[in-house]
Amino acid sequence: MYQLGWFSTGRDKAARDLLKAVISSIKSGEIEAEIAFVFSSREPDESKESDLFLKLVEDYRLPLICFSYQKFRAREGVTISEPAGTLPQWRLDYDREVMNRLQGFHPALCVLAGYMLVMGKEMCQRYNMINLHPAAPGGPAGTWQEVIWQLIDSQAQETGMMMHLVIPELDKGPPVTYCTFPIRGEPFDKYWQEIERLPSTSPERHSEENPLFKLIRQHGLAREFPLIIATLKAFSHGKVKVTNDRRIIDADRRPIKRYNLTYEINELMKGHIK
Repeated sequence: MYQLGWFSTGRDKAARDLLKAVISSIKSGEIEAEIAFVFSSREPDESKESDLFLKLVEDYRLPLICFSYQKFRAREGVTISEPAGTLPQWRLDYDREVMNRLQGFHPALCVLAGYMLVMGKEMCQRYNMINLHPAAPGGPAGTWQEVIWQLIDSQAQETGMMMHLVIPELDKGPPVTYCTFPIRGEPFDKYWQEIERLPSTSPERHSEENPLFKLIRQHGLAREFPLIIATLKAFSHGKVKVTNDRRIIDADRRPIKRYNLTYEINELMKGHIK
């Protein structure tokens, strides 16, 4: 059986909902895999939300490994912020301890599902890991909020999202699967017209309550779980594989640049979002 590793900080309801959705797809046979372990970077009693996540994992009777990065950091005596773009020594040491605790597991693929730490080089070499980025290949970088603002500022015609291989550089790994959707036409055009009438310095133009901002987010969010599930389905069925040298190949071992799941996602979206 295809083995999945699951990494999550478990910090919000979305982390629980995604785990539920994937397990439901496994039970239905859509994803032909099993979750070999769940790793959480939080331990019990660190937060209410992560406690709910840990309880959910236990209810599913999945192997659960908890190791608090906050407590590890405190034990290492780290009290100051680290420079952006570099992993400090304590983080590399943390990753090594994580790998030590997971050495009995051999997942074919690991999913970062709300895991709030950047992975170090050694961890990326040990596991094939994928993560969701809320933009299509070649699209904007950054958080989902930053992505949407860049789409609006550049007057983009479409956007999307992708699952990419995890590398030490945040959100820079090569795309594995993706889907796209238009942000022009109905129901977007009237909101584009509204925002284009606003002065560039208007607070309304740069508010997350802006209708265009909210609509783009709504359409993107609706596709996140379907893309993750469709990606895991493709991997578990052997349609997509990652080689030892981190190349993406298809079932016939032919190299592919990335796997387009737009049609499958659009079929799933019918009747669910307008």
